[in-house]
Amino acid sequence: MKYSKKVLPNGLRIITVPMKDNPTATVMVLVEAGSKYETKEISGISHFLEHICFKGTKKRPSSFHITRELDQIGATYNAFTSQEFTGYYAKARATNLPEILDIISDLYLNPVFPEKEIEKEKGVIVEEINMYEDTPQDHVQDMFVKLLYGDQPAGWNVAGRKEVVNRLKRDDFVKYRSEHYVSSATTIIVAGHIEEKTVISEIEKLFKDISHSKKDGKLKVIEAQKVPEILLKERKGDQAHLVLGVRTFDVYDKKSRVANLLAGVLGGGMSSRLFQKLRDDLGICYYVHAGNDASTDHGYFSVSAGVDVNRVEEAIQAILMELKKAKEELVSLEELNRVKEYIIGHLYLGLESSNSLANFYGFQEVLKRSILRPEEVVAELKAITPEQIQTIAKEIFRDERLNLALIGPYSDSKKFSSVVKF
Repeated sequence: MKYSKKVLPNGLRIITVPMKDNPTATVMVLVEAGSKYETKEISGISHFLEHICFKGTKKRPSSFHITRELDQIGATYNAFTSQEFTGYYAKARATNLPEILDIISDLYLNPVFPEKEIEKEKGVIVEEINMYEDTPQDHVQDMFVKLLYGDQPAGWNVAGRKEVVNRLKRDDFVKYRSEHYVSSATTIIVAGHIEEKTVISEIEKLFKDISHSKKDGKLKVIEAQKVPEILLKERKGDQAHLVLGVRTFDVYDKKSRVANLLAGVLGGGMSSRLFQKLRDDLGICYYVHAGNDASTDHGYFSVSAGVDVNRVEEAIQAILMELKKAKEELVSLEELNRVKEYIIGHLYLGLESSNSLANFYGFQEVLKRSILRPEEVVAELKAITPEQIQTIAKEIFRDERLNLALIGPYSDSKKFSSVVKF
């Protein structure tokens, strides 16, 4: 699958992904400014800034002016924030590429930060935080990250804390943006039915005045764990939500791809080991999933499930039994090949649209400053052996790496201390 990458003299990166037979085009701008670049005093500002960029620019003075232009061409558009980066995008018919390129570049380069809108948006952000806190399936994920990394940026909620959100001022946004929204930290991805030379020329014109300032960095994640750790949140109900997991590898480590495949074996689909054990055999959950999350300087492998509150200990023991089995027994070639084909199939199904291709190429560039084409990802995946899977399982599935985050009608973590061990 063809793509091109160009780095301008100012450090701005442009990735183009032509799709001849696709009638759409997507413009995405990614900037290396996420919650891991924050301090405690401004925790949540990356996410808040993403909202405020849609509240008006020098050319389009209000959110209505921005959204009206996008709506009238039938575009889909949004923004998102993670620990590592923030993204802004719009997708429309390829004939409307000039319009979405102009709008996305404008809201990225020229936000005006109206104070009245900042004050109003505080209520929106607080309600967004409340929404996730009231959704245990989502909130337990935040608890798990907090359990792993504690009081450092990697352990903070991307949306921030409500008290911090409420005291942020316009000057905070201006300062933070000037420190991070710079050319060397910006990647622009355009995918779809496009003419690459025209796109690159237009981007060079639109972004000619982007700041060339030096990019502020982030604190390195501190890893510290010697014994299994447990974090509970008491909540009444018939279902408990848990995340059980271990520390793993950063995105640069080749072991991460093996850990991804291990996650597929254990919890990558309805035929996976954990789904078969917890749902089909034991009937104690509706959902169960395993995944490996790799960032620039840390990573973790986790299993998530929603289970009957009266059978949580049984569920934890069943999960640990499957993890232990991965350490002690080689996965068969038949099973491993089946899981590989499952992952490969989902990879290609996820690359059918212009926005999904923008994600695929853009996220790799921002995280690793290097890109693998889909066929290269597949080649690496196919080369992984049962022995490599077992080696990684032995390395990561150890008592001193275990962590459990749990939401349910429980108040004493000691209840689970004897269970959370191999």
